[in-house]
Amino acid sequence: MAFSPLFHGLAFFLAALLLASTAADAQLCPNLYKKSCPQLEHIVRDIVKNAVAEETRMAAKLLRLHFHDCFVNGCGASITLDNTTTMDSEKDAPPNLNSIFGFEVIDDIKKQLEAACPGVVSCADILALSALYAVEEVGGPSWSLSFGRKDVLMANKSLASEVLPNQNSSVLELIENFARQNLNARDMTALSGGHTIGAARCLTFRPRIYNTTSIDSCFAATRQETCPRNFGDGDNNLAPLDDKTPGLFDNQYYKNLLAQRGLLPSDQVLFDNGSQDALVTLYATNQSAFFHDFATAMTKMSNIHPSRGTKGEIRTNCRRIN
Repeated sequence: MAFSPLFHGLAFFLAALLLASTAADAQLCPNLYKKSCPQLEHIVRDIVKNAVAEETRMAAKLLRLHFHDCFVNGCGASITLDNTTTMDSEKDAPPNLNSIFGFEVIDDIKKQLEAACPGVVSCADILALSALYAVEEVGGPSWSLSFGRKDVLMANKSLASEVLPNQNSSVLELIENFARQNLNARDMTALSGGHTIGAARCLTFRPRIYNTTSIDSCFAATRQETCPRNFGDGDNNLAPLDDKTPGLFDNQYYKNLLAQRGLLPSDQVLFDNGSQDALVTLYATNQSAFFHDFATAMTKMSNIHPSRGTKGEIRTNCRRIN
């Protein structure tokens, strides 16, 4: 059967379109910047190391940045975009407001990378690598990380308000929330172990230390010393999510849950006669198992792509589109 030139032209166009789509959805590459920006790892590691040395909690801040970025339409650095006249920043979404930090470190990294290899490394890749080095810096595990993420052109404040877990989530809600990101219940419980570092505001854990019985009484009394009962009093006072080893990435978080010393309601629900009890017990008694599963889950999370068809770029400033 003979085909017209028009058919052949159409076939060529469709094949090219398919190829372009495949390329856009291609897997990330671990050695992407080996030649185009060989200084990448040295620059990022050095800045993260210094930032954590200056403030240990920075490790938790950088990990949280990456997490809150990837959960909102994939790992595309939407979290770093500032407000504009036409766009509301995700920084002002309720789960992020007054609780998401570390942007200055990302700015510093981006500035140095633009000087060394301009227009090469995306802000999304910077967020992913910064989180990895931050966790390593406080004793945590490493994980497989590839590169090639693009920076999205729009923030989504409303979506951030909807999809990010909150401190009052039940275990079922947490499982469903993570499942929407193609992360299973084991991933969710392992990633929750990121709360072995960092801190939370009184506003987020006040109900737990005053209005629940599933809490160690001495732990509750200690937290009440800096978190008054009345709303508005000391709302922004901080308490460590793990008060035993707050500056060390270890499995103490899970040991705390066994002792009913989880700070947030969404922490303690992981060990409350529910589906994750056995896994929490495993992690509490076997740090290697926790580290393995955390690393596996971080690799999966860092590979969450922005929605198909979302345009991307390499920003020169992580706070605004080019």
